[in-house]
Amino acid sequence: MKAAIYTKFGPPEVLHLQELEVPTPKANEVLVRIHATSVVKEDPDMRASPGFNGLLKPRHPILGQELAGEIASVGAAVTRFKPGDQVFGIDMFGAYAEYKRMPENGALARKPANLTYAEAASVPNGALTALPYLRDQGRVQPGQTVLIYGASGSVGAAAVQLAKYYGAIVTGVCSAPNLAWVKALGADKVIDYTREDFARNGERYDIIFDTVGKRSF
Repeated sequence: MKAAIYTKFGPPEVLHLQELEVPTPKANEVLVRIHATSVVKEDPDMRASPGFNGLLKPRHPILGQELAGEIASVGAAVTRFKPGDQVFGIDMFGAYAEYKRMPENGALARKPANLTYAEAASVPNGALTALPYLRDQGRVQPGQTVLIYGASGSVGAAAVQLAKYYGAIVTGVCSAPNLAWVKALGADKVIDYTREDFARNGERYDIIFDTVGKRSF
């Protein structure tokens, strides 16, 4: 299989294509034939400098977290999936390749029929980041007011939809070109941060979710 690997830290040029053996799933694993992946913020960060993925050289030479594809084969103990199932999911490494092994009980689910592979591959990182903050830490409730700063990003776009799902009244903060899109996601109100500072408009919110990390308390 082809995979984009890197053996040293640096600019995008350290990535290069290499032929590798197709992995064989263990008893409790599935093998996904990847049709689409994405680049999330952590990928270029880990590629550029030592840290989470090693100090002297990358511990995991294949980056890529989000993926969508179909099950190519399954291990002997797998019961949730079968070959041919269309799936999407997320893992920390390995999606910059044609195939990837994943645990049957990992962050993997059947792809909705109305999503393309490319669309499905862009969902997990943002959604699984926003969900625990809103549901578990924020404990968002129907009727609460929620402001999402960075509402047009991967995490923010998921947060708008999740907050609306839980019955909140949502204000999304983003730039002017994305106002209509954030409104279409379900935001009750949108604010162009280049023209208005939400912290100075006199409004109060039950939850402020900063998905960008540029606002202080």
